[in-house]
Amino acid sequence: MNDKPHDILKAYKSQHFLSSADARPLRILAEYLEPRARFEHYRIDDTIVFFGSARIVAREEAEKELEAAKAAGGDLKRAEMRYELSAYYEATRELARRLTDWSKGLDQTDRRFVVCSGGGPGIMQAANRGASEAKGVNIGLGISLPFEQSGDASITRELSFAFHYFFMRKFWFAYLAKAVVVMPGGFGTLDELFELLTLVQTEKIKKHMPIILFGSKYWAEVINLEALERYGTISPEDTELFFRTDSVDEAFDYITEQLSQYALASPGATL
Repeated sequence: MNDKPHDILKAYKSQHFLSSADARPLRILAEYLEPRARFEHYRIDDTIVFFGSARIVAREEAEKELEAAKAAGGDLKRAEMRYELSAYYEATRELARRLTDWSKGLDQTDRRFVVCSGGGPGIMQAANRGASEAKGVNIGLGISLPFEQSGDASITRELSFAFHYFFMRKFWFAYLAKAVVVMPGGFGTLDELFELLTLVQTEKIKKHMPIILFGSKYWAEVINLEALERYGTISPEDTELFFRTDSVDEAFDYITEQLSQYALASPGATL
């Protein structure tokens, strides 16, 4: 008989257990508790969230692609579209920079209306880049995907996150947001937009939260919200849940006016 004592691994130190199906509730809870601890530590009260396509590139990159396509006989139509869409990258960058400058000028002890993105490339990168250029902290709520890199260098290192569960990432988008800017995007952007619209419409989100659809031509072609009203599947007042614009100046004025009126005196994350 071997009476020699042996070490017993504690459950919370067992990687095998923590990665198992049985520990899934713990992993979900971790994606709530760990971000909350970081937000509290860095005094993040609330955010302005930017959604949009990961595939839209900066104007400089789009110009190079267009020149290369013209010179080498490449896919000119695709390059021209990439160039056209790059305007939204630059608009995002400028708007995020201006909103960060504005929020830094508020007489607040905590950090208010911090720019937040999905932590990836494209429009997300543009938002974090603009905030960084204004020398402001900014947040990246990244998601682990097999085909997309997250953790852009513009994101404040201490506020760069990597989520596994989409629904926990969406929770932090909605819970901290006091305004949302939606740039042109694909399935992910549409998913995020319609979930927030549904939560506002059904008053699951009770706070006043302006939602800005930036890019009238794009959104008019991609989603026909007026048809929903015409068929009676949404109410006429539901089309007032968002604000459409093509202007950085107009978006900035609308967001800052709305936040000053409805959110400035009510710091903190809330639904």
